[in-house]
Parts: sequence; C-alpha cells; structure tokens
Amino acid sequence: MNIIAVDIGNTNITIGLFLKDEEEFIKSIPGRSRKKLTDCFKSAWQKIPTLESSKEKKRNGVIVVSSVKPAWTKLIRQIVKDNLGEKVYIIGKDIPLPMTLWVDEPDKVGTDRVVSAAAAYDVVEDAVVVADFGTAVTIDLVDKKGIFLGGVICPGFKISALALKENTAQLPSIKVTRPKAPYGKNTVEAINCGLYYSALGTLEEVIRRYAGKIDKWPQTVITGAGAKTIKNDCNFIDSFVPNLVVKGIVLAYRKYIEEKIR
Repeated sequence: MNIIAVDIGNTNITIGLFLKDEEEFIKSIPGRSRKKLTDCFKSAWQKIPTLESSKEKKRNGVIVVSSVKPAWTKLIRQIVKDNLGEKVYIIGKDIPLPMTLWVDEPDKVGTDRVVSAAAAYDVVEDAVVVADFGTAVTIDLVDKKGIFLGGVICPGFKISALALKENTAQLPSIKVTRPKAPYGKNTVEAINCGLYYSALGTLEEVIRRYAGKIDKWPQTVITGAGAKTIKNDCNFIDSFVPNLVVKGIVLAYRKYIEEKIR
C-alpha cells in the first residue's frame, strides 16, 4: 500500500510518504509555504510506482489527509489537483474515523486526536493516554476496549509565552527549553521554568485523574514538537513517538481498506 499521509495542523503541515507500508520520509513544512508544499508533493508522488495495467501510467497510490484547518485543507486540495491531477481523501469525511468516540459531539473532535489515539491503541491494545504537544496541547484517554473517551485541551508553549508577552507591560517573548534549574535567576529563565513545569505538572495531574476513573494507571504516549522538549523529565510516561498523527492516518486508511474487502 502506497500512501502520502498529510497532517494539517495549526502551524505546520506534515507530509509522510509510505511505500508498501514502509516509511520513506516524513517532512514538516510551514503551512504558508506553498512552493515547499508543492515541491514536496511532486517529489513524493514521483516515488510512487505506476500501475502495470494503466496505459495512462496512473500511479498506484493515495493521498490521505487529517486536518484541523479548513483553509489549508482547501490549499492542499488545490495543490494536489493542479500538480498531480489527483484528489485527496479526508479522514472523517471520505475515510471513516478508525475508532469509536464516546463524547458529546463526535463530529467536533479533531481528527488528529482520533487517529493518534487509534495508532497508540493499536500498539498498546489496552487503556492508553495520548498527549500531543503542538500549538495546542491535547491529552486524550482511550479505554481498554479501544473507545475514545475524550480529553483536555490546553495552550501550547508558544501560545502561553505569547499570552504573557501581550498581556503584561514588561515580560518578553521566549522560546521554552528544558530549564537548567527549577527556578529562574532572571525574568526569561523564570518564565521558561513556569511554562515548562506547568506543562509537566498538567500532564501528570491529568493522567493521575484519568487513572482514578479507570482504576489503573494507563500507558502514556507523547508526541508533537513540544514533547521533544519535556520528554526527558517525564518518568511517568511510556514512550515518545514522533509524528504519531501521520502514522495514525496510515492506520485509518488501512483499516478502511480492510473493512471494504470484508
């Protein structure tokens, strides 16, 4: 199975190429960089083999998208149509969600959250928490039967840092990094410690409360750009998996095809 999996986030668009179910590459590109996105799609599509039975040399691949930003979904549709002559398949519209959601408004849950949760559960096959540290931070719970129960949404590092700068008179904007000490010796270090340890504390407290609801400490997977920053101080998590959304997109499409065959 040859798939170009596209994760459209709030800041970046991540494109993964999988040939015969094996990862060829995964690249994250700023969503406003139309040329870079176009070049990446053209390069990826050229790597997909053509169908032997196709006189038009149609390629034996599919482009599957999970998106939280409709304007960029439209952009990707246009790029793919204009440059490849293909259509894209959208998770939650053209491709069903890969797991059951036990929430009040299933259609309003970001498909990135659902495919990540499904990918984690596919490996763990038990209750699991998936925390994605991106522009926003989502911490979601899946029960032992593989049902998505819901989660929490918090501001990510960049949003939190920007909020401090824009709502105070003198606090600067910072990029959050792993602190050298648990307290800051200056304003920048103090902000950095505050945002960093707030994220750690939130994650641990949310998992603890989830554990109380399901009567066990669930396995925990973290992903996202911000997860790289905190992962070495999270001794209560089980694994850090980069690009989990992209891998979840591939899983969702594979499940869809398997169910169609049945």
